[in-house]
Amino acid sequence: MAVTITYEAIDRPLTDKELNQVDVLHKTVFGPSHSIIDKMTDKPRIIVHLALHQSKPVGYKIGYELDNKTFYSWLGGVDPIYRKRGIAAKLMEKQHTTLKELGYEKVQTKTMNRWRQMLLLNIKMGFDVIRTYTDDKGRHKIVLEKTL
Repeated sequence: MAVTITYEAIDRPLTDKELNQVDVLHKTVFGPSHSIIDKMTDKPRIIVHLALHQSKPVGYKIGYELDNKTFYSWLGGVDPIYRKRGIAAKLMEKQHTTLKELGYEKVQTKTMNRWRQMLLLNIKMGFDVIRTYTDDKGRHKIVLEKTL
């Protein structure tokens, strides 16, 4: 049975209801100890892209402005029940289209080898690895960038 997914871009502060829905989805993807509500409050110009099934968020892509030409694609995920349907790729496409329309020239992201599917999707979608580093917790990070 085909599932109809709709997509929405939110370029404004999220309502409490939207914020809670995204937080619930984030916890579904990354585990119950990972709330994003507090992390979102200090980010400049957050833009959220949602994948919706019957008005319920089943995927998301969150980013924020680094400067007036560069956008940082920060967090994203798809509910495990809805994976393997191209939702993550579609969210990324929608995000990049929105960013181009808003005048951004580049999009950056970071990932780790443990998130191999995301790393492969980024490369498939035109990102280049621009550097790697080890963070203060000893985790190896991969920084990618795409010219829009």
